[in-house]
Amino acid sequence: MTIRARNLAALVLVSAVAAPATAKAAAVVAQPAPDFTLVDSNGAQHSLSADKGKVVVLEWVNFECPFVGKHYGSGNMQKLQKAYTGKGVVWLSINSSAEGKQGYFPAAKINALMKEKSAAPTAYLIDTDGTVGRAYGAKTTPHMYIVDPKGTLVYAGGIDDTPSTDQADIATAKNFVQAALEEALAGKPVSTASSTPYGCSVKYR
Repeated sequence: MTIRARNLAALVLVSAVAAPATAKAAAVVAQPAPDFTLVDSNGAQHSLSADKGKVVVLEWVNFECPFVGKHYGSGNMQKLQKAYTGKGVVWLSINSSAEGKQGYFPAAKINALMKEKSAAPTAYLIDTDGTVGRAYGAKTTPHMYIVDPKGTLVYAGGIDDTPSTDQADIATAKNFVQAALEEALAGKPVSTASSTPYGCSVKYR
């Protein structure tokens, strides 16, 4: 990782830690995942309860965040999305940026960005008032959650163990999400059920 990338990582991580704790009670691993209903960038409603019986990934996203840019610029996030939706996983990207803050875009712009980046989630959900983000205790972008077919939260944390903005670090990082998905799809307990998330602070109102 370059010195510039390390400095940027430290700066953004500090901003995430310093963000006010507005969430009341975060979702708890090994407990039922909080249900929610959100509208996607095409105007369709999605409820977590409607996907019971499937493995579901919740990915907090902000396309203007350099940590998110690391995983999309390298194609890492899209690769995971395509691989696991191809195995029947429901992948929901969620944006909790308030209107006027970094990462907020109107629906038409979101769809243009998704096409530009070749993003491949099941849906991109809009949480402008931050209700769902706060219910899950989402702190950073990316912040990743995995829900098993019974509706239980089985993973919460970072996408991997290397908190940087350097794409070169992806090759040597331990990808917690990939490992947890393989175990969840096999019906096995998730060996690393939580980790420290890293990235830009979620831009709540």
